[in-house]
Amino acid sequence: MIDVPLDDPVHALVPHTLAEPILGAEDGPLAGRTFMVKDLFSIEGRKTGNGNPESYAAAMPAQATAPAIGTLLGAGASLTGITICDEFFYSVLGSNAHYGQPANPRARSFVTGGSSCGAAAAVAAQMCDFALGSDTGGSIRVPASFCGLYGFRPTHGRIDMTGATPMAPSFDTAGVLAANAELFRTVCGLLLQGEERIAPVDRLILAQDIVAACEPSLAQLVLQTLETMAPAIPDIEPAEIAGDAIVAWRTAFATIQGFEVQSTLLPFIQAHPVSLGPGIKERFEIASGVTPDDAEAARSVRQAVASHLKSILQPGTLIVLPTTPTTPPERGIPDGPAVANYRTRTLQNTCLAGLAGLPQISVPIGEADGCPVGLSLIAWEGGDESLLDFAVGLSDLL
Repeated sequence: MIDVPLDDPVHALVPHTLAEPILGAEDGPLAGRTFMVKDLFSIEGRKTGNGNPESYAAAMPAQATAPAIGTLLGAGASLTGITICDEFFYSVLGSNAHYGQPANPRARSFVTGGSSCGAAAAVAAQMCDFALGSDTGGSIRVPASFCGLYGFRPTHGRIDMTGATPMAPSFDTAGVLAANAELFRTVCGLLLQGEERIAPVDRLILAQDIVAACEPSLAQLVLQTLETMAPAIPDIEPAEIAGDAIVAWRTAFATIQGFEVQSTLLPFIQAHPVSLGPGIKERFEIASGVTPDDAEAARSVRQAVASHLKSILQPGTLIVLPTTPTTPPERGIPDGPAVANYRTRTLQNTCLAGLAGLPQISVPIGEADGCPVGLSLIAWEGGDESLLDFAVGLSDLL
């Protein structure tokens, strides 16, 4: 790991961060607020690194700023930094062999989660008011849970991804991290576009099979939280959402992701002398071996999963589950079997929304074993605004 001089207390920023802030409009709903962005969004006149120094060196300065960033600047927020991410976004651990591992301000001995690791660390350390990241397989939701933040993954396509480096386009979304519930709602609302499907939330389904596979202390906190909130929320209906099929679901997600990576990130890596960190190198090797037949079979599983989840998630209904199955691993864990097991288990919780293109929010609910824990809510397609209103309303109950 390269020893990079640190300009911030939690090592959230990449070395090629902004020399000075990009000021937002003087007026607007975000006037006076600050934000940082993950190292995959284009900024006019600057290069994007995607978590890799060779990628940064080969990049050309962007000709335009990503529309999502432009929206935030136009609303009055000022951009103050570019944050570290897992290399080429291909992990959910929150570690980068070139730029280091951001510290988790809420649990210093443990990882932030990734790949929007620096974004989460910066918000949790109060270096900025909110952050813009991306979520393909959990890259907003996982660090939100591990760092005690609100994290939003929208209905696929409802936040403009123009100017963001693609990884697996059929899964990729932009996402928001914030510590304040009301600010979180405002930022997400400004970024959302396209058709909305508003409905009052009147049904909550607890994914009891997914809860049962989580660490006992984490699962207990989730159930206790729901019990505490019970007088103010719809009745909880326990149900099996995936059962043993969750293995096929997570495998289908990883297969499709790997196949799409062949057309997005892999060509650059194969054409340039790119030094990849441990774990990342092996994941690209696996991705390169996914065949069209593999991808087609995985897409069939995906279609069945999406139909199943959408049949459950009629307008007004939310699925409730722990954001992650575990508390964060300790910092410094070497990439190997333990990390592979962590990634596999995590994908069991995060693959649902991705496979079906549904919106999901992680809400901070407290700590288990000294680490923050997130409770997740998955809504119907286009139900982002209703989901946001319900999730923000929970802040008064926690």
